[in-house]
Amino acid sequence: MALGGYAHRMGHVDMTSGKVDYKPIPEEWARKYIGARGLGVRYMLENGAEVDPLSPDNLLCFMNGPLTGTAANMSGRMAVVTKSPLTGTVTDSHHGGWSAARLRWAGFDGLIFKGKADKPTYAYVEDGNVELRDASEVWGKGIHETIKHFQDKYGEKDLTVIAIGPAGENLVKYACWVNEDDRASGRGGTGCVGGSKNLKAIVVKAKKNFPKPVHKDAWKTAHDRALATIMDEKNITSPRKGGLSVYGTNVLMNITSNMGALPAFNGKVTSFGEKAELISGEFVNDNILVGNPTCHACPVACKKEVKITEGEYAGLHMESLEYEPAWSLGANCGNDNVNSVAKMIDLANDYGMDAIEIGDVLSTYMEASERGLSNGDAALEWGNYQSMVALIAKVAHREGIGDLLANGINAVANHYGYPEIAMSVKGQGIPAYDPRGLKGMGIAYATSNRGACHLRAYTPAVELSLIPLTADPLEWKGKGEVTKLLQDLHAFSDSLDLCKFSAFAEGAEEYATQYAAMVGLDSFTVDEVLETGERIYNLERYYNNLAGFGEGSDYLPKRFTHEPSTMPGSEGHVCELDLMLEEYYAAREWENGVVPESKLKAMGIL
Repeated sequence: MALGGYAHRMGHVDMTSGKVDYKPIPEEWARKYIGARGLGVRYMLENGAEVDPLSPDNLLCFMNGPLTGTAANMSGRMAVVTKSPLTGTVTDSHHGGWSAARLRWAGFDGLIFKGKADKPTYAYVEDGNVELRDASEVWGKGIHETIKHFQDKYGEKDLTVIAIGPAGENLVKYACWVNEDDRASGRGGTGCVGGSKNLKAIVVKAKKNFPKPVHKDAWKTAHDRALATIMDEKNITSPRKGGLSVYGTNVLMNITSNMGALPAFNGKVTSFGEKAELISGEFVNDNILVGNPTCHACPVACKKEVKITEGEYAGLHMESLEYEPAWSLGANCGNDNVNSVAKMIDLANDYGMDAIEIGDVLSTYMEASERGLSNGDAALEWGNYQSMVALIAKVAHREGIGDLLANGINAVANHYGYPEIAMSVKGQGIPAYDPRGLKGMGIAYATSNRGACHLRAYTPAVELSLIPLTADPLEWKGKGEVTKLLQDLHAFSDSLDLCKFSAFAEGAEEYATQYAAMVGLDSFTVDEVLETGERIYNLERYYNNLAGFGEGSDYLPKRFTHEPSTMPGSEGHVCELDLMLEEYYAAREWENGVVPESKLKAMGIL
């Protein structure tokens, strides 16, 4: 039986020749890997894992899942899948907004780009067709101006624009794709790959057209149940009542700082003390918040729109001042000026670069400065936000010291002779959780298939009691097993593609029933959800193994494993990574980070 729910149309775009082929997703792949993240990685494996990320042969995949653009709550997500120029791993980076839904309404499960155009190009998508057009008029322009250009050209109604900015054009290794001005596929350098192909934008024109579920009655039951969990006042997703809805993701700033789990000053300490309040969601809510926008089919509205009315950044109106970049450009850099944080996030969005990574890069440069620079470059002091703002522009255009900073954390640390100050895993900077205070994050960072990441397995959900499954944040035992469980669950939801925040309310059963009703299966069990997620996670690890990531590739910076926390809440603690890795590999049935052939065959990958 053919699966329902899908558009059964993939656009395969040859940037070199300009030719577009339209093909359905192979049925076996859809069943095994679902869509979005999982399916994108399967296309990547088919293309070969040894490809140079910036060569024309690398794929750049914009992937939807079978729930994308439907009435399913929080179903406005798109996965951008490629081989990362920052890490050398396979990577998938997701963005919200409306572009994913519109791509589905335009008749596509995804678009896959290969090759390189001989001039700046954009893809125009409408009514099941893709056409490559000249983007010379917008090459060199920022995201905001690029979006405005296409809105003027095609009309704002029923239109979405996904674009790269100058950072992507100039091959900044952590450049990203952005839609709706600030919804970014931030991590892994996906925008850098776009720049290498001379692909400036994807412009999609499509009216609302929700895909219809195969089993309508089962869908209504499943949808109503999922919505009820999101709306439930006991969950942080509850609209206008739960912390995520009221304060956005930045509800965590004070919490993690107070418990000694907020890396500050490039992770030298595990708390920003009283200064954390000045960049927190509560402070934003009380002082500069002006709106609560949302994405397709989302009642939570976690985005926080702000407006600065005084000081040197007066007049700035932007969204969204979220936890990760507020930490990265704030506490991580010793900066407690929330207005400057808003300014730098807006700049990162407009230039099209990862707002987490740029903060990590700047904090690395700051610590190198503190230790004494060796080549005559100007020092960057902790908290000097004026210089930080200026440097972001230099990075986007690879000007002066910006040319070095554009290559990422490891390049900066190695250049100055202090490789130990790179707070990264596989070349990607850590997010806003210190694994000395939240130990599950340690094993999650180390074993993430896309480099340091909190979203492969959001262990704080367990360690901060955000879901019924709970654990002591300072206990290492059991964290390997729970990390595997969450990695598998999130691999499945990322392939549907549902917002990660749905997991603060929904679980495997809600995912299973919605998926089954949409595609027309009589049943799909919780065990099948986790088995499918496990297959996807093993597929990614297999790709990385083929790409050269062998035994010993799962690690943490020694700062987290050898330098005890000195702050309240986690004082005296380090992250016991080796013990957690032993537990994790046993649960995964891996051999020191490598997937054995027997496991690949058992999962149906080989």
